[in-house]
Amino acid sequence: MLQSSRFPFSPDAGLLLMRVWFGGLMLVLHGSSKLLHFATYKGEFIDFLGIGPTASLALAVFGEVVLAGLLVVGLFTRFAALGLVITMAVAFFVGHGGALQGENSGELAFLYLGAYVALLVAGAGRFSLDAWLNSRASKLPR
Repeated sequence: MLQSSRFPFSPDAGLLLMRVWFGGLMLVLHGSSKLLHFATYKGEFIDFLGIGPTASLALAVFGEVVLAGLLVVGLFTRFAALGLVITMAVAFFVGHGGALQGENSGELAFLYLGAYVALLVAGAGRFSLDAWLNSRASKLPR
């Protein structure tokens, strides 16, 4: 196995990479566009909960901007991952009809879904604000 003192080959480094990669891409490529063009999207967005397209879009923006940002820094990671799992499950099953191929393929939503499920199960890892806050809290007098 390749071992180097310059790069931390560890599950924690893998979780950091996964959080920053999938959270950052969601924020930059999907969430920011919906946020910046909210007025354009709100009329055509899927009303997946029967609460109206504007409220549905607001929930998607919350997931793709706020929760993705929390995921990147590793703060409230499992909460953020759960919200993103729900967002991507709705995108895949409702928005794309569960299709992995074809004209309305939800392959990308399905890939994001898998990454967010893995982060929900594994947590943030050592290189996160969650870990830093937990270490600080454990040093407080009881």
